[in-house]
Amino acid sequence: MRLGLGCAQLGNLYHEISDERAAATVDAAWDAGIRYFDTAPHYGLGLSERRLGAALRDRPRDEYTVSTKVGRLLVPTDEGGMDTAEGFVVPATHRRVRDFTRDGVRRSIEDSLDRLSLDRIDIALLHDPEGHTEVAFREGFPALAELRAEGVVGAVGAGSKDAGVLTRFVAECTPDVVLVAGRFTLLEQPAREELLPACAAAGVGVLNAGVFNSGLLALEEPHDKLPYEYGTAPAALVDRARAIAAVCERHGTSATAAALAFAGGDPAVTAVVVGADSPDQVERNAALFGTPPPAALWPALAGAGLLP
Repeated sequence: MRLGLGCAQLGNLYHEISDERAAATVDAAWDAGIRYFDTAPHYGLGLSERRLGAALRDRPRDEYTVSTKVGRLLVPTDEGGMDTAEGFVVPATHRRVRDFTRDGVRRSIEDSLDRLSLDRIDIALLHDPEGHTEVAFREGFPALAELRAEGVVGAVGAGSKDAGVLTRFVAECTPDVVLVAGRFTLLEQPAREELLPACAAAGVGVLNAGVFNSGLLALEEPHDKLPYEYGTAPAALVDRARAIAAVCERHGTSATAAALAFAGGDPAVTAVVVGADSPDQVERNAALFGTPPPAALWPALAGAGLLP
């Protein structure tokens, strides 16, 4: 099991960070032994890819893995202002255009290679294909497979928070991996019933991301001002996160540590992808990832009705 760095925060997710802090965050991940980094054009209109590429530029290329995504082309615009509608705080120099066509996929990969300053992408994923499944599965995925055959990308798959769409994707396509966001966590497990068994049966690796559910499991005291999937956290989920945190505290651990351990607990999961926007967050997550909670925690959470 490996720990990966989710790089949405490098694209100024929810608040701005400096180039220096972004670079220091990647450096801290490297120093902690992390060698897998997940990004996307969507994250800060390309800012995440540019910052990640700059931070990795002097690292040995064969020692790390980068995943990025296709499905949102960045088209220049002169509208001005700030691009904050989807959670990122960056100047609105571009607009996102959903495009899963063959040409769109190839253009997206070419643009990402340029922003990342790389000559290949290790993992390329269809990004949030829900609502566009026909073109994404019938045209976008074959385009990724072509790029894989050409050696431009390595593994190919899809990333989404919709476990049902990913389950259908595994059944209808021949992916190497899927990235599931926020759907196999200590707080929510809709991916448990169908997606994870389907991936295990097909030999498809699962990259488990969003394991703190946008921060609800990342704090000792979850509160109702936290975000949840680019919006406001529902009260019922905040209450559930608080209850989980209380049980964890009684067992001498934290919801954060338990969330990391749970996220990697299914055999189908090959990597746990955790975001961070500072070196301190990276160091904390890496330390907790290597320190599993006491075994008695899991039956206690189940007994409290907080796990199946």
